[in-house]
Amino acid sequence: MWVAVTDSKPHPDESAPAEQAKREIDLRGDLEGFFGELVLRAVEERGVNPTDATRAYLTSLLIDYARPGALSRDTLERPFTVLLAEAMGSAGEERFERFRALGDGALYVRGFFWEHLETRGVALRYVSSVGARAYDGARHMLCRAGNASPATDVFGELAERFDAFVDLLAAVADHLVARGAMSNGDIVKLYERWLRTGSTALGEALAARGLVPMRGFAGVH
Repeated sequence: MWVAVTDSKPHPDESAPAEQAKREIDLRGDLEGFFGELVLRAVEERGVNPTDATRAYLTSLLIDYARPGALSRDTLERPFTVLLAEAMGSAGEERFERFRALGDGALYVRGFFWEHLETRGVALRYVSSVGARAYDGARHMLCRAGNASPATDVFGELAERFDAFVDLLAAVADHLVARGAMSNGDIVKLYERWLRTGSTALGEALAARGLVPMRGFAGVH
């Protein structure tokens, strides 16, 4: 990210908000290109083929969750049954936002942190069903309000093809894990993840490090 530097030095009270806003815009632009490329690669690898609007929504979701602390602790720690009940028990704009946030959270956690869910004993199919129901609830609210728009179609697509988009985000996660593997410990984790997923991205990352991943007792060569 490049930030322009000038000789002028406005009063901090005047310049700070504007500079902060500019940095945020620049950073989002960088992330949009970064995650947009990863989503496109995942689309090609997994053959998911979302609409352009849904692909843009998924890219935006990844950008939002890239911020430190953006992933709600609710999604990681509170029962999905409770979160869904709270969404259904609310009304108006709060109800819509709860449905949308629950759908986003379930999709992201299911794609990126499925191992965490399994460790907690949470059934992955159940998380998918809650996420799809949440997106469907958001879609129905827009329809009932007479707000038919591309967003309505996006939520409908996310609800109907939830598992396909989980697979897409899992592919994005694999690419991120592969890029971040630096130490020997990281590479071992990379191999263990490959054993569980068979991911092409992870296999290519291992091969790029001079390792040929093999299943069974042979291990990595």
